[in-house]
Amino acid sequence: MIEQQERGIGDNRQGLPCIRVSAKAFNSLAAYFGGCVPIEAEFEAGATVADVLKRFGVPHKRVYLVLVNGRDITRGLGCLVNLERELEHGDVVMLSGPVPYSWGYGAPVV
Repeated sequence: MIEQQERGIGDNRQGLPCIRVSAKAFNSLAAYFGGCVPIEAEFEAGATVADVLKRFGVPHKRVYLVLVNGRDITRGLGCLVNLERELEHGDVVMLSGPVPYSWGYGAPVV
């Protein structure tokens, strides 16, 4: 069950149906998903990337790349991933750990 969060004035998400997203993990994060096969998951409307990580027990510090519908949602090179990005029904979320010889491993960016 999804934990209820404190909602402020003007938050109109109450009573909305759940959304369904497809989540997939690569590299070192695949173990949290039991492999690289996409998993369909249901979330409360207004769910974020952080909710996906929490559902599958993925520590946010291990995530180096998040793609939503094929687009990188990182705010910029060297920035942390955007965990507050709200998801919509039908979104495809792909998570990746660091890739050898990439920025995530501290290799120089050429």
